Amino acid sequence: MTQNNLNKLVLLGLVAVISLLFLGMIAQFLMAILMAGLFSALTQPVFHWLTRLFGGNRYLGAAVNLLLLVLVVLLPVTLLAGIVIAQAVDVGRSLTPIAVQFVREPEAFITWLHNLPYYQEVMAYEDELKNQLAASIEAAGSFLVGGLSQVAISTANLLFMALVFLYTFFFFQLDGHKVVHAILYYLPLEDRVERRLLTKFTLVTQAMLKGTFLIGLLQGALAGIAFGVAGVPHAVFWGTVMAVLSIVPGIGSAVVWVPASIILMLQGSVVAGVGLFLFCALVVGSIDNLLRPILVGKDTNMHELMIFFGTLGGLFTFGMAGLLIGPVIASLFLTIWEIYGEAFHDVLPAVGEETAEAPAHAIAEDGAYDDATAAAMAAAVSSPAESTAESPGAEDAAPAPERRSDEAAS
Repeated sequence: MTQNNLNKLVLLGLVAVISLLFLGMIAQFLMAILMAGLFSALTQPVFHWLTRLFGGNRYLGAAVNLLLLVLVVLLPVTLLAGIVIAQAVDVGRSLTPIAVQFVREPEAFITWLHNLPYYQEVMAYEDELKNQLAASIEAAGSFLVGGLSQVAISTANLLFMALVFLYTFFFFQLDGHKVVHAILYYLPLEDRVERRLLTKFTLVTQAMLKGTFLIGLLQGALAGIAFGVAGVPHAVFWGTVMAVLSIVPGIGSAVVWVPASIILMLQGSVVAGVGLFLFCALVVGSIDNLLRPILVGKDTNMHELMIFFGTLGGLFTFGMAGLLIGPVIASLFLTIWEIYGEAFHDVLPAVGEETAEAPAHAIAEDGAYDDATAAAMAAAVSSPAESTAESPGAEDAAPAPERRSDEAAS
């Protein structure tokens, strides 16, 4: 090993170790940095327009763009979150009426207990039940105190991360292009591959913000209004829940409005329940079917199943930010495999249509593979000469597909 190669090897080791240390040090800020980069890239046209408006003053343009982001996005989201949290607390309280009644009116709770079947048999274990009830109340109190402490800590952490996001967003507007250029420079990829990844990243991000969030906003608003008209309590809370769920294609907001319609009809409000069901099925549901292919599918060029798993996987992995990050990662996953297929097309064998459809044909015909099907699959993946010599039923099977043009030429 020459001295030059040894120096490069040591340098690569130092780069890897120091980079891992740095990434581990800022790991808790990576989500805020990533979201700042996304919003900075999406608001670049506004930033450039403001810079020209202020006579080329980039710092003033970045500051005004930051202020617009706070007023147009963050402030409304914060106000809506406050309303949703307040109504979520009311929903939680409404789900525990027996516990509330036990605290406020113990006599009414005892009367309710007397009406339960097998009351006398159960009261034979009165002392044990009291001990268990006391332990449960103590555990609930500890959980409540811990929950309130966790909420306080989470709120403080959220405010701090919001400041980190805004600070990073400001400087990404000014120097984001330098960061992108540096990352692309150190990636040993061809320029066309880097451009393709960047293009896919930008298109999917824009499509998710423009399409998915617009669909969620429309579905949540219309369904929330319908809930309010039908007399369902806490309509703002349920509308927000449906707006979030509508981001998931396929099932979406139906997870909420279908049970709500059924509950209304079971409670005797048949007209309200049927009206809510018909409105959500015909109007709210049609928004997803009409707008999603236009706003999302056209730009992302992804199957609905990939959008579904990308959205859910991102939500469970990254939290609410995963609703945007998940589909982006899914699209990059598909793109990088497409690039891999193009880069190694000369060594990857062709797959015939007969091979891909052989299992379905076999199951559709008699539920099992037969000799002819096995011969067809063997002929599809082997060369014409091999399939003729080795496959016993090759004469009955379809001819093997030709290799790619470059292999045929060689």
